[in-house]
Amino acid sequence: MNRKTKEIQVPGQETWNLFQLENDQGMSVHFLNFGGIITNISVPDRKGDSKNVVLCYKNFAEYVENPGYLGALIGRVAGRIQRASFQLEGKEYRVEANEGEHHLHGGKKGFHQQLWNASPFEDDGEIGVTLSHKSFDGEGGYPGTIDVAVTYTLTHDNCLIIDYFAETDQTTVLTLTNHSYFNLSGQADTTVHDHTLRLNSSCFAELDEELIPTGEWINLNETPFNFRKQRLLGSSLSYETTQQRVANGGLDHFFLLDGEEKPDIRLEDETSGRTLEVETDQPGVVVYTSNNLPEGKALVEGKTRKHSGICIETQSSPASLHEEGFPEIVLSPDEPYHRRTVFKFGIGATQ
Repeated sequence: MNRKTKEIQVPGQETWNLFQLENDQGMSVHFLNFGGIITNISVPDRKGDSKNVVLCYKNFAEYVENPGYLGALIGRVAGRIQRASFQLEGKEYRVEANEGEHHLHGGKKGFHQQLWNASPFEDDGEIGVTLSHKSFDGEGGYPGTIDVAVTYTLTHDNCLIIDYFAETDQTTVLTLTNHSYFNLSGQADTTVHDHTLRLNSSCFAELDEELIPTGEWINLNETPFNFRKQRLLGSSLSYETTQQRVANGGLDHFFLLDGEEKPDIRLEDETSGRTLEVETDQPGVVVYTSNNLPEGKALVEGKTRKHSGICIETQSSPASLHEEGFPEIVLSPDEPYHRRTVFKFGIGATQ
């Protein structure tokens, strides 16, 4: 196991630290203390060749704006808060409307824009870094001062474990996730149409024209979103249903996880043989196929384009602030927040 730290200088910014973790199996993970942004996850294919399987900008300066949230920690609330307002304990709170009339991913100065404190650690068979940040009462319109810690851990068996911790001094709302775009081919200039996906989910949240959940759940049966068995993404994305149209030709939907069978999610690129299995204690996941990713940004390989990556955003749902029947995101002082998502990389069956 090996860890390195590199200083990154970006004009107009404080010095960033780039942490580089590597195990003995040929897997490495790179991330910044700015926004907790994952810039590289390199894993071997069936021939033993390691390539980066997440989209990353060619120029670090692109992460200052980062309109597509590439690789970033998202908070305080991942997802959209309808009309940028919510009621909590009889009081109305208004947060920044940064996507039309709605609030998206914690606002323009959310956790993806913060410089986090960092504490490296090493244990038997694993190595990592804990990122910590204090968000004060009223920041972004949110109530409560919260202490947040996010731990990135690389294990000897090719797992990236992300642990999210938080404590608040008053009742607030919180759901955290990571917004990495996976492309297991290792070729960021290609789409994920040839990837296959399996989701242990029976339903997803219907969206309106502004990507806000209507409050209705749609059964996956007989829909292009039925991934209960491993299914080619391209076959799903080729349909033109109402739900795909509102998401600009793909997925940007919250799936309720069944939670009984593991892994919760499985992604595979059959050409390279790379697989990604995801296990989480979160109640759901937003699967986003980069339908609205700003195009033409220079990546280390190629440029950003539609469907060039797939996000697997494990989380609860901010729709619970306005609709019944959704996993809640309310956090109280007597219930510390701890959620874990494990990304396990491997090799599938030989073709």
